[in-house]
This record gives sequence, structure tokens and C-alpha cells, in this order.
Amino acid sequence: MDEKLTLMAVHAHPDDEVISTGGILARYADEGVRTVLVTCTNGEQGDGPGGVKPGEAGHDEAAVSALRLEELRESATHLGISHVELLGYRDSGMVGWAANEAPESFANVPFEQAVGRLVALMEHYRPQVVVTYDENGGYGHPDHIQAHRVALAAAEASGIPGKLYYTAVSRERMAELFEYLRSTGDAPEDFEPSDDFGVPEEQITTVVDVSAQVERKLKALEAHASQGDSIFFLRMPAEAQYRVFEHETFIRHINRVSAAADREDDLFDGLR
Repeated sequence: MDEKLTLMAVHAHPDDEVISTGGILARYADEGVRTVLVTCTNGEQGDGPGGVKPGEAGHDEAAVSALRLEELRESATHLGISHVELLGYRDSGMVGWAANEAPESFANVPFEQAVGRLVALMEHYRPQVVVTYDENGGYGHPDHIQAHRVALAAAEASGIPGKLYYTAVSRERMAELFEYLRSTGDAPEDFEPSDDFGVPEEQITTVVDVSAQVERKLKALEAHASQGDSIFFLRMPAEAQYRVFEHETFIRHINRVSAAADREDDLFDGLR
């Protein structure tokens, strides 16, 4: 591959690409940046048709996987993603689920094997910027934590990315959002952020304006219709959706680019 500006996002499941990185994937695609999405699992532990949960009668992992990967392809089209790479590991499920124990689940596969596969993709695409989760996987999901570990190890082993970022939610911005939602009566009944949800604003290094991509991000989220019961953002009014999605925020963890600013509004700051 050539040395074209390239962004690689490493995610755990089909649909993870949208919430925290759908805006940057669409924005940088609009700017002519090559965008690469690496999805580590096939999402077998998602909801089946009719909202059937894993472990319930009628939940068919193969059918769920096929449907979620088709939804992923539609989402990628809305976001203008250049390349989707599937590692094909089995979804480990949420903490405490039976799937956690399966040796073929992503959280349990040989670590160096997974790292080697991602190194090969980095060598192929030569991304200057890689984005993934923080060490807690955002909220403790085993597959998110494994994706973080694999992405970080691959970036360090390959030496290719000039920058690596963690997706992050500003604690203060989240509190402001929920205060607004409560004032309008639109706060979700099934989710209330705890006081320690997210990270302090002072830890955020990069805030990217993706307001021009909000509609496409929503379409990508809607593409994952089989998981719609758990996507409360889709039940919010339009004004609230815009407030949620107009910016995406990150913590820069690896920086090999001397020209990059301490506070950024562009993941490619210092690389252009």
C-alpha cells in the first residue's frame, strides 16, 4: 500500500464502530483519508430476531452473526469506510456470561496470534493513526479490553502508527447532556450515568467536530437494527441526538509526531 493518510479503528463487535468513531470515520473519508475498520468478533452474543437473548430458546449464534455482519456492511457504506477487515473471532459476551469461558472466544484466543494478525494489517495499510478503546474497554466488556490489548501491542510491535488514541467520554459533557435530557423529559429510563462514568475533561486531548456527519452517523446506527433495543440514542429527540453526536473525543496515548499539539481538534494534527 502507498503512504496515503490512513485511519485505522480497531473495534470488538459489529455496531461498535458507530457510537464513538462513526463521526471521524465519515469525516476523514470525506477528506480523502483512507479509513480502515477492523472488527474483531462476529457479534454472536448479540440479540437475535425479536430481541431473543443469548441462552434463550431460539437464539441462533450463526444466524445472529450473519445478520450483524450484513448490518455492519450497511453501516460501513453510510460512513464511507474504505476497507472493513474481519478477524472473525467469537463474541465473548458480557462479563459473567457463559461465552466468557469458551476457548474460541476472542477474550481467550492466543494473544500473540491475534496481535500478529493485526500487525499484518498495519503493515499492509500503514495507518498513521489508530483508534481503539482504553484499558477498561470503555465499560469493562471482555472483548473491548482484548481489542485494546491487541491494538496497543500491534502498534508497539509494528512501530507503524504515528499516533494511537483511546476513545473517551468526557464526564463533564455527559453530566451536561443528562441534565439537558432531564430538563426536557427525554432522559432514558434504563440508563443513568454514575458519578465516575467517563473520564475527567482534563484528560481529553482531542475533540473532533463531526457535526456535519451526524445524519450519516445516525443512519449507520439505524443500520444495526437487530440491536436497536439497546441503542437508546435512537429513541432520543433530534436535538438531543445532535448534542450527543456533534463531537467525538479521544485521549492520545501514543505520539511519535513531534509537530502534534497538546490539545488537538484533528487526529492527523502534525501529520498532514
